[in-house]
Amino acid sequence: MPELPEVEVTRRGLLPVEGALIEQVTIRHHGLRWPIPADLPQHLQGQRLLKLTRRAKYILAEIGTDATAGVLLLHLGMSGRLCLLERDFPAEKHDHFDIRFTDGRVIRLRDPRRFGAVLWLGQDPLQHALLNRLGPEPLEAGFNAQYLYQQLHTRNAPIKTTIMDGHLVVGVGNIYASESLFRARIHPETPAKALTEAQCALLVQEIKATLQSALAAGGSSLRDFFGADGNPGYFQQTYTVYGRTGEPCRICARPIQNIRLGQRSTFYCAHCQPRPAELGLIKP
Repeated sequence: MPELPEVEVTRRGLLPVEGALIEQVTIRHHGLRWPIPADLPQHLQGQRLLKLTRRAKYILAEIGTDATAGVLLLHLGMSGRLCLLERDFPAEKHDHFDIRFTDGRVIRLRDPRRFGAVLWLGQDPLQHALLNRLGPEPLEAGFNAQYLYQQLHTRNAPIKTTIMDGHLVVGVGNIYASESLFRARIHPETPAKALTEAQCALLVQEIKATLQSALAAGGSSLRDFFGADGNPGYFQQTYTVYGRTGEPCRICARPIQNIRLGQRSTFYCAHCQPRPAELGLIKP
């Protein structure tokens, strides 16, 4: 599934059509994760795409005029791609939704598994049920050491599953949780409330650094992810632990381990990230 860096890379790839006038909307398959609203063309056609922003893994497109604008929510789901095409190429099997602009360019949603979303949120998008309970963005100032330490002190769950909770902080998915914990030298099974203030500060720092590195590399090309321009990301070439079971740790050369946490594969180095009991970190 595309994670926050991949979604942000996609959003940036769509920025050239900010300000463009929408000529036509085509819905080829309504049945995505939630049905595409049948009246969506009425909201979009003849309007201008004013601005493209992101909240968590959702791309938000402000549509309308400066005075009255609604918001279109776009989500890539498990395998979706938003492509920016220079002209209206013939649609293929999994191309479900198009926004065509008056200059001929097209935003096209390609989604083989149909877990993506195209929803009209109207004029108050942040009150929508998908957005109104989300935690802070990990790259913004509100996600800091003090915030994380305060949030963790009553949580018994492993730190890896905890930082993947979108109510705590958005966009730290499976890949980047494993990578950030390795960089911070924290075992993924450490109870969240066992982290010290210093560890929280280091973990926040490494989450931000990991995500920034992924953005600079164009995201990760797992399976069929490509940016809006069709180019793959390259962050997977620098993974320290993710997907490297049995391979030597880049720091100590011991083999990378793989366990299941929260039904997700979790990668770590047992030497660089020792279990919390071995360091006496679990609080009474």
